[in-house]
Amino acid sequence: MRGEIDVASAGGVISNYLALGHGRGFLINDIEVATTQLWVRPTLGVNRLDDLRGKRIATTRKTTAHIFLDRALRANNITPTEVDIVDASMPDAVKAFIAGEVPAIALWVPFNVAVRESLPDAVKLVDASAFYPQSAILGGWGARMGYYAGNREVLSRIIRGWIDANDHMVRNPAAAAEALQTHYQSSRPADIAEALKAQKLYSAREWRRLYADGTVVKWLQQVSDFFMADAGVSGALRASVYFDTRLFLSTVG
Repeated sequence: MRGEIDVASAGGVISNYLALGHGRGFLINDIEVATTQLWVRPTLGVNRLDDLRGKRIATTRKTTAHIFLDRALRANNITPTEVDIVDASMPDAVKAFIAGEVPAIALWVPFNVAVRESLPDAVKLVDASAFYPQSAILGGWGARMGYYAGNREVLSRIIRGWIDANDHMVRNPAAAAEALQTHYQSSRPADIAEALKAQKLYSAREWRRLYADGTVVKWLQQVSDFFMADAGVSGALRASVYFDTRLFLSTVG
């Protein structure tokens, strides 16, 4: 969605980038239900969530992992100011955790695989499914404003193609994982299968209900609220403005 790219798919950033007025959303891919996880190292003094007060926690700010961490802390009566959030790219955050530089990390799959294999003593305390749907984060598609305004038929064709691919993945998850592995050859089939299990997919018909009853917009808005509050931004666009439900509803029938 930057430079010369007119249409793109994104994760939780759809609730951030579009809320700032940089484009319009028109399609949702999935719900990241359990894709983010909180891991700790008991050998470094952290056995439970209460132990996190005053501790360093590695994560990547302004991402799904950051949102999940905020939810997990607050749900356990810990304010974010009571911990030291170490902001780093996720590969660097994982390296720091494995090296023992931080006792805790909020990550997303499949980075949990590297932690699990390198640190048999590390413990996964919780994943984002414990806070669903309050922490529901949607991955989806958006277009630059100019492209959105002049190419709605193209966007409708993208939706039609997506419907076929999405419903195939819902009906045949094992086959979908195998097919994805041919495109992401650096990832092991087991890693891809684990990542797919951590997200929630709906059939196009089920998505139609969630678009129509306002659930999609509600979920987008709660993530936008977090991003805007964290960045100190006021006057951001509402999800009902930056996300167009009509294109999908008219296309799916």
